[in-house]
Amino acid sequence: MTSEWTWRYDRYDAEREPLVEALCTLGNGRFATRGSAPECTAAGAHYPGTYLAGCYDRLTSLVEGEPVENEDLVNLPNWTLLRYRCLPDDGPAGAWLTPDHRALRHHDVHLDLRTGVLTRRLFFEDAQGRGVRVSHLRLVHMGDSGLAAQRTLFRAYGWSGDIEVRSILDGAVTNSGVDRYRHLQGQHLTGHRAGCEPGGVAWLTCRTADPGIGIAAAVRTVTSPVRPATDEATPTGTVQTYRLPLAPRRSATVVKTLALHTSMDRLAADPHSAAVDALLRAPGLPLLLSSHQAAWHRIWEQAELHVPGEVGRILRLHVFHLLQTLSPHTAELDVGVPARGLHGEAYRGHVFWDELFVLPYLNLHFPEVARALLMYRHRRLPAARAAARQAGREGAMYPWQSASSGREETQALHLNPRSGRWLPDHSRLQHHVNSAIAYNVWRYAQATGDRGFLHSAGAEILLEVARFWAGAAALDPALERYRIRGVVGPDEYHDAYPGAATPGIDDNAYTNATAAWVLARGLDLLGELPEARRSELREGLSLDDGELARWDDVSRRLYLPFHQGVVSQFEGYGDLEELDWHRYRDRYGDIRRLDRILEAEGDTVNRYQASKQADTLMLGYLFRPEELAALFGRLDYALDDEVWRATVSYYLRRTSHGSTLSSLVHGWVLARQKGADAWRYCEEALLADVADVQGGTTGEGVHLGAMAGTIDLVERGITGLETGPEGLRVAPVSLAEIPRFTFTLCCGRHRGVRLRMLPGRLAVAVPDSPEGPLAVVLPGDRKLSVAPGQQRWFRL
Repeated sequence: MTSEWTWRYDRYDAEREPLVEALCTLGNGRFATRGSAPECTAAGAHYPGTYLAGCYDRLTSLVEGEPVENEDLVNLPNWTLLRYRCLPDDGPAGAWLTPDHRALRHHDVHLDLRTGVLTRRLFFEDAQGRGVRVSHLRLVHMGDSGLAAQRTLFRAYGWSGDIEVRSILDGAVTNSGVDRYRHLQGQHLTGHRAGCEPGGVAWLTCRTADPGIGIAAAVRTVTSPVRPATDEATPTGTVQTYRLPLAPRRSATVVKTLALHTSMDRLAADPHSAAVDALLRAPGLPLLLSSHQAAWHRIWEQAELHVPGEVGRILRLHVFHLLQTLSPHTAELDVGVPARGLHGEAYRGHVFWDELFVLPYLNLHFPEVARALLMYRHRRLPAARAAARQAGREGAMYPWQSASSGREETQALHLNPRSGRWLPDHSRLQHHVNSAIAYNVWRYAQATGDRGFLHSAGAEILLEVARFWAGAAALDPALERYRIRGVVGPDEYHDAYPGAATPGIDDNAYTNATAAWVLARGLDLLGELPEARRSELREGLSLDDGELARWDDVSRRLYLPFHQGVVSQFEGYGDLEELDWHRYRDRYGDIRRLDRILEAEGDTVNRYQASKQADTLMLGYLFRPEELAALFGRLDYALDDEVWRATVSYYLRRTSHGSTLSSLVHGWVLARQKGADAWRYCEEALLADVADVQGGTTGEGVHLGAMAGTIDLVERGITGLETGPEGLRVAPVSLAEIPRFTFTLCCGRHRGVRLRMLPGRLAVAVPDSPEGPLAVVLPGDRKLSVAPGQQRWFRL
């Protein structure tokens, strides 16, 4: 259930609880806490989790008798745990109350997106008519990234007595939030020390196993009415026990305030001292709440997006979760884009290529955050260079899965939960992640005008990726073209040819086309650099004229396969067997993970023209039609509207959409070409998490790339928006289901530019500032301008 600024669940459903916990996560870009019930530990439907951005730990497990290392985003001590039971004057002590207790009569969860506040309300009533109403309020402070708080209010109905409350700081937590990982080692925290101090303060310190990150959580518990606590320090945490009087007109309140510090903090001090000192300085809940709300208000001013109706409500939830994972605080950290946010443990909290879908939004709203995320990649450039050398390549080879160090974190084996078999995992051959990183560097600089970054760290990334592609391409004399062999494309299903002894496929069209684009941009960048910087880079990277001539040659002669008048996903794709899609849908219903279905049958998806997600069509997501035609033209291939439409239609019929990103890309591509089914795919992308369309995956963490992509679909896709040296360029496409919307953005030095889209009309409002007029380029290359402090309407 939703309203404009709220997300609400009005009953308790154990099966739905993992979804509720993920979608009610609260965070501030530094750490986040799942929206779990305070009464519950990790058992059954409940999984409390608190995750700190960039806090990974490495453990070794035995898989099929072989030692396997995994680096995981660590589940930190549970600071929210609060146990309580009623002690009536006229009867025995009641049981500890939880949402799944038989006495539960009402349960309501309310997430306020405007203020970042989560409320849970429960009402319990026993057979004698004695009731207790419990209301929890929780926040993770958006202003002070080290603080969080939780208030619990108790009210009695039909009885008097005490309520026993245990405020617990629980360090006996593990990483066990994903079923298929539970047989692996998940005990990341060790070296626990705990204690209690005067004033209701309790603390817990511990460290991760490898590399030994120090973690300190301090909690201050304050009750009203004030009562002394019975304190207990356990081997893995603390328990503070209170007896509070209750009566029909006498309530009781418990407030827990958390301070979280680690040895990763920029001004690294002793985490224990830092946490306790921060807690002692922290104000009471009223001031914490007001400053937290003020911080959210400032963020929403930069992140404004108003779309009428249900679509707008879902998009606002997506913005909310994106900003809880990647907020202005993120600009101060050395972290990447975790594919599942800070909302759960799926994908082990790793960084894939999802910033390709996230950075376009950040470029428009929070460019400092986008820059910081690109710096995460730059700091790991040495690791990418080392990986390339180890593979016998030049330049930089970024990992498909990255975490703390920038080494490849993709496993050699993965589990098919349908068959129970461990299978080789060749997804590390998705070298197209290199192009995604270089693309992000270039687009960030174009969108923000940050040439300083492009000419420094950005240049080093882009040129080293270009060098990798030039070296990976081998000339085929028969074709008189360069080929890139032994890769895996974005599709992920096809990791080898049928019956092949070695993994990888050849000439993935997306990989080759984006490699050609990167090489061309590398040459463009060298051409625009100041002479001193160009000489410095050429000398530092040993780039001579012969190598640059090869870059140019490869960028013009990379091979792109075609078959039946369409772009081939890879060489030989058209020779694979056709799949009987109707038979598999009739037999299994949901065939998104067709690869698992076929493997469980003793078959392989490598035999079929069947794709997990958008692959070739990703080109239509990254590049406008004229850009894509120019890219193919540079390679001496003709790509007109007819060929592209045929290509889109061909793959629409052969894609199972096993990734939430797939529907987003298909919706985007179809919207651009005014395809009839555009909205169907856009709607599925919108609902991917809120409706958990993949059946249980959202509870393991939201799909951050898909969430960001749906916002970007409106802001850039429908408007055809680009910000760059020319100013603000728009070329709207019509999507009847979203006919009007408003949002703010950054364009060059202008902040808070407001766009309002109506059918056939566009308003641009530029805030008053000392900057010059904002250039606006409309369809047909109509060039106009809007002065600071002015709003202008344009007909489209």
